[in-house]
Amino acid sequence: MKHYIKNEYQYIKADFYSDIRYFITEYKKMMRIFLLTLFTIFLSCNSDPRKYEQSFDTPLLKLNEKFRLAGEYDSLVSLNRKYYMAAERLNYNEGKALCYINFAEVNISLENYQKSQILFDKAMNILKKSKNDIHKARFYNVYGRFNFELKRPDKAFEYNNEAASHIKNVRSSPLKDDLLFNIYLRQGTYFIQKKQYSQALHFFQKARKFDDTGLAECAISDYIYMHQEKDSAYKYLMMALDKTKIRGKADGIALYTYTILGEYYITNGQYDKAEESLKKALEIDKKTKRIYAYYSKYIYNDLRTLYDRKGDKESAYFYLNAYTEAKNRNNFSILKTINQDMESFIKMAKEDSEEYADNLRWTIIFTILIVSFSGVYAWRVISSLRKKRSVLKIEAEELKFLMNDKKHEEILKLARENDPAFLAQFKEAYPGFISKLLEVNPGLENSELIFCAMLKLHFTSKDIARYTFVQHKTVQQKKYRIRKRLYIPAETDIYQFFDDIN
Repeated sequence: MKHYIKNEYQYIKADFYSDIRYFITEYKKMMRIFLLTLFTIFLSCNSDPRKYEQSFDTPLLKLNEKFRLAGEYDSLVSLNRKYYMAAERLNYNEGKALCYINFAEVNISLENYQKSQILFDKAMNILKKSKNDIHKARFYNVYGRFNFELKRPDKAFEYNNEAASHIKNVRSSPLKDDLLFNIYLRQGTYFIQKKQYSQALHFFQKARKFDDTGLAECAISDYIYMHQEKDSAYKYLMMALDKTKIRGKADGIALYTYTILGEYYITNGQYDKAEESLKKALEIDKKTKRIYAYYSKYIYNDLRTLYDRKGDKESAYFYLNAYTEAKNRNNFSILKTINQDMESFIKMAKEDSEEYADNLRWTIIFTILIVSFSGVYAWRVISSLRKKRSVLKIEAEELKFLMNDKKHEEILKLARENDPAFLAQFKEAYPGFISKLLEVNPGLENSELIFCAMLKLHFTSKDIARYTFVQHKTVQQKKYRIRKRLYIPAETDIYQFFDDIN
């Protein structure tokens, strides 16, 4: 009996150890699967940051710039959608970031700053963990321009310096040269804002080494020589014009060249040549309007100045109205279409990101389930909260922009109705404007402040007369009195004067 019990014990013991060995073997298999999955995920997240530079980044950015300069909006949208889907298939998040930046840049040119900010936020969420200096340089260069357009020159300067710090350690390539050109060109523009002209010229000349389009020559003549050395301005303008004619493209660079040339001729008193150049710029503007919609107002203002100096008051008044309309409405129908396209792209990007996140989430959960069930619930809760926070942030930003637009419309309505609440609402929307006027002349009366506010909103003399129930002649007299009260030079456009006050 004892022998039987002993044998049974040995059998049970052997069977137990066999089960242990089997469990250990299976556990090792599961651990190998788990570690292999983690290793695969690790490799996908830590691949060579420049792996797709030749096959993805370079062709995308070159074609995007080509379509942007040509004003070919539909082609640009189609291109970036195509590359975004390719980035999705490749699991190349930095490629998606480039598409976001490209769309954001188009919206800057359209003065559609709300959409730009949303797209920049999406790009930043990807690039903050990226090791790709090319992508970060591109982001900060364009984001610097965005801040410059929003009248934040110090921020623009800071972000462009950030772009320069990222690009300096990148190995030489045509893509690096293109980025250096844009960084140097923007740096020169920002130094002009700081009134540091020698530094500006230094960076414009550095940009010129990477440019064969004439854009750098235009920048030099426009910002450096126009009011200092006319002969040098003309020399650089002719260089830019020759390159424009050789390229033979009616694009954004040609638009810039002919506009600056027209301004040069106005300054030099050559009005016939100025008219010819500005009319040429207007023709190009019509072809590139779907991307350079904001540019029309500059050409209209130049034509207004030209005809005013020629004594053609009727034409000057026509272009003043055209300028004011472009300034206030800024191609509403075009922007409406653009906004629809941007909303569609953002929605598509959001759906793709969620689908990718879901697939990745279930892969990780399945792998972790093989090892242990303990962390699944916590991981899902944290992931869900992060997603909700991201969605809520985007929705909050969009709601904020909608509220700002609505508030601006309310202010315009109060002004048209000559409502006593107009000035108070205007002060809330433009808190620094009234205080700066009072710094110039503390004795300004409320009626004068209201008049200045309406000029800030670009109401014409005819509009102001109609809304305030006075004669057109009375409005003209008020303008003359405001010039004296605020020491506005006679040669300075009064609308431009108030535009420059933030």
